[in-house]
Order: sequence, then structure tokens, then C-alpha cells
Amino acid sequence: MKNALPKPVITTTMTLGNNLLFFFSTLGAFNALIIGIYFLCFTAKKNLSNYLLGALLIVLSIRVGKSVAYFFDYNIPRIILQIGLTACLFIGPFLYFYVKTEMQQIRKLPVSWKLQLTGWLAMILIAGLPFPYATFPYLWTHYIIPAIYLQWGIYIGLTITSLHPLFKKIRTREQLKPFEKWVLAICATISLIFIAYVWSIMKITKGSYITGPLYFSLVTYLAICILLYRKKANDLSSFTGQKYGDKKLNEDDAVQVIARLQTAMKEKELFRNPNLKVGDLAREVNIPSHQLSRILNDSLQKNFTLFVNEYRVNAACKMLSRQTNFTIEAVGDEVGFNSKSTFFATFKKIKGLTPNAFIKETTPDL
Repeated sequence: MKNALPKPVITTTMTLGNNLLFFFSTLGAFNALIIGIYFLCFTAKKNLSNYLLGALLIVLSIRVGKSVAYFFDYNIPRIILQIGLTACLFIGPFLYFYVKTEMQQIRKLPVSWKLQLTGWLAMILIAGLPFPYATFPYLWTHYIIPAIYLQWGIYIGLTITSLHPLFKKIRTREQLKPFEKWVLAICATISLIFIAYVWSIMKITKGSYITGPLYFSLVTYLAICILLYRKKANDLSSFTGQKYGDKKLNEDDAVQVIARLQTAMKEKELFRNPNLKVGDLAREVNIPSHQLSRILNDSLQKNFTLFVNEYRVNAACKMLSRQTNFTIEAVGDEVGFNSKSTFFATFKKIKGLTPNAFIKETTPDL
């Protein structure tokens, strides 16, 4: 990449065609900014998905608005370029978080996501304040800007990976839900914008720098028209109407939740906590408690207590089959049982014999 920011095609005079180009590309960025603020501050549906979508539209508007301004006026203050470019650092994360939230119905921003956003903000301050674009254009065009687009591309890759269940539905010709089509449309739009910018920076396609804003404007207008035609947007989120008593997760979603739950139980050995509650497990996999209970009952035919106790008993079996200094009671305590009687009763219920009988059965004759 010799020049991370291509020089604009238009310099001084504005023809009728250029005026129309400027109008439509600018209006798209402005409309998206207003919609983003609405989702972030004024939407009636107060859920994480809407907040992330609002934030995504706002940073996209900043990035696209900067492109339009630069394309029609090469002499704009470099601080505007810097703000627009650094906004890119949040496009990828907000897209990925939004898609994950919709696909997995995450209701609270995970700590790992907060750390990522804080980290990118810190990088903006660390790199942007001491090394402003106006003073260090070579550093920005040869190193910082390519790194920004690399980060954006990585998050797009992660987002596409998280859409695997939808691609599976498409391959099997299963009907997609409205919110799933909406998520795919948003991902496709941002991917097209990303490609248009990268092509322009690498000079693969002449004049493609303004293509990104035009894509964005076109899709913004299209989305507004579709919403006005449909006269509703309630079905464009996976959170709408998702209540324990009236809606069941589809099989693919349930399988994903169970896989995450089993991984957490094995790797973190959560069952060893004698005070473990269903809410603790639900927070671990970022779903509501009632939904986790339903998944356990519908998909595994187990309640929460049996699910956890099976892990405890299996861990106890491993300890009892080895020669250790633990007493049977100590083994029960170690794997998460509150009392000796509960340990013995649960062990016999699951394994069909008492811990003492299990030791005799598994101890080799010497």
C-alpha cells in the first residue's frame, strides 16, 4: 500500500452529476446517523441488540461522511480524516457483537466485549494524540491505516464465521426468519463497503473510493423503503416475543447453547461449586435462566440439578478409581456435594451402586 488514502477524482468544479453524487452519498450518511441515534437513545425496545446496531450505524456514518467530504474536497482539515479513519476501529467490533447478540440472544454486554472496546479506544488515544494525522501523514498512510483495515477485515471474518447456522439453513433450503435475513443484509452491506474501500486503497478499481458511500446510501434508502412498506420492524430482531412460555429455541440454537455449556462445565469445572445455581450457568453462556432450564429439559431431558450432579458423580468416579488419600466423604465435598447423605444418594441414583460398592468393583484384585 503506497497511499492508504487515494486522492479524490473531483477537485474544484461541481457538475450537475457531481452535485447529485454529493447529495445522495451525504444524505445516506446523515439518515443513517439519525437512525443510529434513534436506536441508541430513543428506541422503545431496550435491548443490547438495538444499542449495538445504533452504535454500528453511527460509526459507519462518521466513516462514510468523512469519505464523502474528502472525495469532494481534498483540502479538508486532516483532523476530520483522522476521526473518520479511527471510527473504522469500531465498525468491525460493533458488527461482530451485533450479529453474535442476535444469533445467541445475548442480553448483557460480556466483559470480554467491554475489554475489546476499551482496548481499541485506548489504541486510538495512544496512537492518535501523540501522532496526529496532520503531523505524521507517512506513519498513518503506511502503517496505521493498513492496520485499521486489517482489524476491520478480521472482525468481518469472525462475523461470517458466526453466521454458520444461517448458511446451513440456506444450503438445506430452510426458510430464514425475517431477523436472519436482516442480519445477513447488514453483514453483506458492510462487507461491500469494506471491499470498496480496500479496492480503492490498493488502486484495484479506479474511482471506487466513492463506491462505499454510495453502497451505504443505497442500502439505507432501501431499508427505509422496506420498513415503510412492511409497516413493522418487530420481527427484525430475535428478541421480539422471545418468552419462555410461548417460544422454543430452534434446534440449531439449542445445540450451540448446549455445546457452550458443556465446554464451560468441563474446562472451568463449575460443578465443583456447591452453591452453583441455574443463574450462574445461564450467565456463563449468556442466556436467560428460564431459557437454559427449557433447553436442558427439551434437548437433554434433564433438569438443572441432574445435569450438574452427573458432572459431579463422574468426577467423583475418577477420584474413587484412583488411589488417593481422600476419604469418600472428602471426595463428595471435593466435587461439589453439600453433604455425605446427598452424595451417597445421588451417586447411587446415577450409577446404580454406592460409592463403596463402586470402589470394590473398580479396585483390581492384588
